[in-house]
This record gives sequence, C-alpha cells and structure tokens, in this order.
Amino acid sequence: MTIEAILNYVSTLLMAGWIGLLDYLAAHVLLCLVPAFFIAGALTALVPKEAVTKYLGPKAPRLVSYPAAAVGGFVLAVCSCTILPLFAGIWKRGAGLGPAITFLFVGPAINILAIAYTGAAIGLDIAIARIVLSIVFGIGIGLIMAAVFRNGAVVEDAGLFAGEARIRPAIWAFFGLLVAILITGTLQVDALTGSWFTVTLPVDVPAGLVTTLAGLSLTLQGALLIGLLVLIAGAAWLGLERVTEGVNRWTGATLALVVGTLLVAAPRLDTSGSIVVGFTGRFFVEAALLVALGLVAVRGLERHEIQDWLWETWRFVKQIFPLLLVGVFGAGMFRVIIPAQWIQTLAGENTLFANLLGVAFGVFMYFPTLVEVPIARMFLDLGMARGPLLAYLMADPELSLQSILVTSRLIGWKRNLVYVGLVSVFSTLAGWLFGLALAAM
Repeated sequence: MTIEAILNYVSTLLMAGWIGLLDYLAAHVLLCLVPAFFIAGALTALVPKEAVTKYLGPKAPRLVSYPAAAVGGFVLAVCSCTILPLFAGIWKRGAGLGPAITFLFVGPAINILAIAYTGAAIGLDIAIARIVLSIVFGIGIGLIMAAVFRNGAVVEDAGLFAGEARIRPAIWAFFGLLVAILITGTLQVDALTGSWFTVTLPVDVPAGLVTTLAGLSLTLQGALLIGLLVLIAGAAWLGLERVTEGVNRWTGATLALVVGTLLVAAPRLDTSGSIVVGFTGRFFVEAALLVALGLVAVRGLERHEIQDWLWETWRFVKQIFPLLLVGVFGAGMFRVIIPAQWIQTLAGENTLFANLLGVAFGVFMYFPTLVEVPIARMFLDLGMARGPLLAYLMADPELSLQSILVTSRLIGWKRNLVYVGLVSVFSTLAGWLFGLALAAM
C-alpha cells in the first residue's frame, strides 16, 4: 500500500468520525441528553442517599431490600465507574451479598443518562427492555448469589443504614418537571412533533451556506445547536466550576443558553428558501415546563440546593461528555473499518450464539457510561439483530475486564466467578428472549 493510499484511508476514517460527531451534536437527541444530565445532578444533589441505603440493611426484609437495591442505581445516578466503590461500601457495611450484587448489576444499567440516551438513539423498545430485564434478572442474580454464599453479610454500619431521609414536596415537583422535560423531548407523538403553525422569517439563507453545511451533513438548525453547545461549554466553565461558592453572571448565562438550546431544538426549521419556522407542540410544552421549573426552583428550593444541583450536573458533564464525544467519533470510524458482513453473519439473527457474542463484545469492548450507546447504534446500523444488541448493552457495564478484576478483589474469586457466569447467562437470555418477543409481535 502506497503512502498516498494510507493517507487517503486515514482521511476517510477521520472524516467518517467527524461527520458522525457533527451528526450527533446536531441531532435532536440533545432534547433527551441535556435534561438527563440535569436529572442526574438533581438526583445526586437533592435526594439523600439514606433514602435508598436505609432499605438495604440486613434487618430489611427481602421484599424491601431487593427492590430498593434494584432502583438504587437510578436514584443515586450511578455509572459503571462509581458503582464499584458504592457496592463495596453497602456490602461490607452490612447490606448482605444478595442486595449488594443486585445493586451492582442493575445500577449502571438503569442510570437515567444511559436509559434516556438509549431510547433516543436506538429505540424506546430497547430502553424499556433494558430497564425491565435488568431489574428482574438483577434481583434473580442477587437471590442466587445469596443462596450460594450464605455468609455474605457482615456487621451492620448504623451510620449508613439508620436514620430517616425526608424528601420535601418541592423537590418531588422539581424532579417531576425535569422528567417531564425529558419525556417531552423524546416522545414521538403527533401532538408534539407536528407543527401547530409556521412563521416565515424575512431572511434568505445563502445557497453557498446551505451547500457548505450539506457537505458537512449539517442543517442550519444543526449548526445553530452546535454553536450553542460551544457557547454553553465556555459559559459553564466560568459559571459552574465554582458554583458551590456562589453564582455569578456566567451562571445565569449558562442556564439561559441551555434553555435556548432546548427551544432551538424543539421546532421544525425549513431553510430551502426563506427560513420557515414550524412551531411544534414540543416547543410550547417545553417552554411551559421550563417556566414552571424555574418557578419551583426559585420558590421551593434553597439557594445552596440549587448551587449543589448545578455543581453535580456540571460534574457529570465534565466526567462523561468528553468521553461521549470520543466514543461517537470512534463509532463513526469503526463503521468504516468493520465490514457489515461480519456483524450480519455473526449477530444478524437472534440465536443463542449471537446473543452470547453480544455479551462477549461487552467484555472485550468496554466503554464508559453512555459511550456504549453510540457503539451499539453502530452495531445496529451494521446489521446486528436487536436481541444481541440488548445482550451487549446489558453486559457492557457489568463484565468489562477491569470491573471483573476489581469485583474479584472485593468479594473473592469464587464469588466473582459465579457472578460473572450468572451475568453472562442472564444477559444472553435477556437478549434472546427480547428477540423472540419482537419476532412474535
């Protein structure tokens, strides 16, 4: 292969990654991802951890401890990186091996960020199946582990499992509005997606600009959204990095830009000639919910609670979003590298082998929280069946090589060997059963 051919191939890979990244940043997936970050921040900052952990103690009945462990990851907004120390803490302090294992398995799978992004990028069917099967099989794995290893609990730490944790009605309302904003941004129904009326702006878009944007796989609306995201990044660094010490004008600018981004993403935009804005139901519902959210925040939350919420949201963004961009860019390149025939041959049908292969992808192709979603989208585009795709999504946060090594150190190699085997079997069954259910519909 000549130097010129190598350079052309590298250029093709980089362009594929770049176009994939631009398409991602400009997509309406922002209507789910942006609220999801704020929801994760609210769960971490405003919901006391005792609201979950007090139900995981050894004195709690199974009908309480296992469901609490199953939904704990959602409430605590844990990812595949932070689940391990939390798992070690609740187990070693007396939660018992069964509920702790359930928490370890289910936590990353039903992370609000991952579920929202899965539904928007891949499909609501996969997102719902990921939640339901993760909870059901997670409880099953925990019960089996508790039965096999009956000496899993140690002395209870009263500081972790005792005490009451009250959540004020204003916090419930605030959280409910954030969830409503997320649902409104992702729900595909005519009342939200259809234009209620249109407004033609007295501006003609230069043909050269349209052509240039088209060459980058962008629309004018997409370019505006990317520009807003860049502005948000700069404003957030100045306004949220030390927000726990106090708010400043950049804090307000950041929130205004976030609201602007959601409102720019909601309407339809036609730029074939003049700019025609189609004001959809989604635009008006989002606007009303954002106003209500602001009122609840100002009247129902204390100043330090708002600051803590913004800081936790910013922490999630700094931790996850750069990795997500790298993952999306890499997925765009992998789509060129990996022959579609390989995926179609190995995992194009819903067989037990194909689902087991999806689990194996999760072990050897681990990606941090949310990054597995664009990779899964790539597999889907290359021809992977939805059953094996679900098996991959369930196994990826649980069975990475580094997670296996860390878990083995925490609970011992015998327990870990059984756990890895159970996760592999249950993830394979989850994908296979989901595929069968789709075929029967």
